[in-house]
Amino acid sequence: MTLSTAQMRFWSPEVRELEPYVPGEQPKIQNLLKLNTNENPYPPSPKVVEAVQAVLTQQADALRLYPDPDATALKQAIAKQQNIEVSQVFVGNGSDEVLAHIFKAFFLQDEPILYPDITYSFYPVYSQFFGTKTKEVPLNDNFEIEAKDYVQPNGGVIITNPNAPTSIALGLAEIEQILKANPDRVVVIDEAYVDFGAESTVSLVNRYENLVVCQTTSKSRSLAGLRVGFAIAQSHLIAALEAVKNSFNSYPIDRFAIAAAVASFEDQTYFEEQCQKVISSREKLVDNLTALGFKVLPSKANFIFTSHPSHDAGQLAQQLRGQGIIVRYFNKPRINQFLRITVGTDEQNERLIQTLKEDIL
Repeated sequence: MTLSTAQMRFWSPEVRELEPYVPGEQPKIQNLLKLNTNENPYPPSPKVVEAVQAVLTQQADALRLYPDPDATALKQAIAKQQNIEVSQVFVGNGSDEVLAHIFKAFFLQDEPILYPDITYSFYPVYSQFFGTKTKEVPLNDNFEIEAKDYVQPNGGVIITNPNAPTSIALGLAEIEQILKANPDRVVVIDEAYVDFGAESTVSLVNRYENLVVCQTTSKSRSLAGLRVGFAIAQSHLIAALEAVKNSFNSYPIDRFAIAAAVASFEDQTYFEEQCQKVISSREKLVDNLTALGFKVLPSKANFIFTSHPSHDAGQLAQQLRGQGIIVRYFNKPRINQFLRITVGTDEQNERLIQTLKEDIL
């Protein structure tokens, strides 16, 4: 939608200058194979469905009332599953909202925050929105984060691990290097994809007072449609996030989302089984793409980042779209010859491989 200068005169100067985040497409196309937004190909636990139905059948009258502003039951479920204290848990309406509160709570410093030059594209959007100074730290030639590059003056550090869209994970030893090098600055590790094979930094929270770990239920717990994210940190950092939340939206999570997320965290067996299925499918997909000549970066996520030496990535994305398969293409420096492909079921991945083999390559 193109607006005239006259129409935009009602906008604040800051909003006029914003470059908003562009989410992945959610098109309505028949027989579409959607591998562009890193959604889980499997449904949530059956106990999640039961919990949501119970809200309708047993607590319908309560829908006229506000939900618990602290989402206490959910915090308790997360704390139990993560083996931490309830006071170390913060919850919000998706991890994107949690990240927004993190930027507001910790990153309004005189010095720039540090994040990789190739990373989750919401970080520069939030930085612009909140007026946060930034400095992009280049990944190395292998698209890896190097801990030594974060030993420099800063107003905070935020790293996605595994990184997005590259899918490569950083080890705990390297993360500890960054934490130790920045004792007076908050270091945020965004673990949206950690459950698909990477090591979580939650195990370090009690040792580092400057660490905030952000996670989501959208990917590994198949709850993208309900928007539940959370952060884990020592209680003095959680208190700052609560202050921001209660100055913005005191009731961020509704009754359905609370009930569903609690049920998911209580069904650890189902959760682990689905994660393992995605990991297994990912390895098969990597092998099959490699056999077709693709270069695939080492993934610890529910997606892979891949390029083909003989085919332009943008053209590949368009050709796949013509066959009813959508993947994510980023027309940006350094990565404009890569595709980000969500790991589907084995059957969905096979459709992708056969389409590439028979109709495109």
